[in-house]
Amino acid sequence: MADKIEENVLYKALEVLDLPTFITKDELKNRYRELAKKYHPDISEDVKRMSEINEAYELLMHYIENFRYSFDNDEISKQVPDFTLNGKFRV
Repeated sequence: MADKIEENVLYKALEVLDLPTFITKDELKNRYRELAKKYHPDISEDVKRMSEINEAYELLMHYIENFRYSFDNDEISKQVPDFTLNGKFRV
């Protein structure tokens, strides 16, 4: 898989899985499992849909697993407003 993923491809993958743009890895996994149960070839004859679901899941997991995290105070405050590192570590 290419290292550079185009933004519109990510949005399409989210659309295929019917997910919002702000998700956790667990939310992605849970949604994939739901859809895989519904569209599995043993249950559904829509093989194309299952293929789209698999491709979208693999793309988003690749993105999440290779994402560079920001530990900037502003970013932490946006992601987890109640979290603070003040006094947690000695410098």
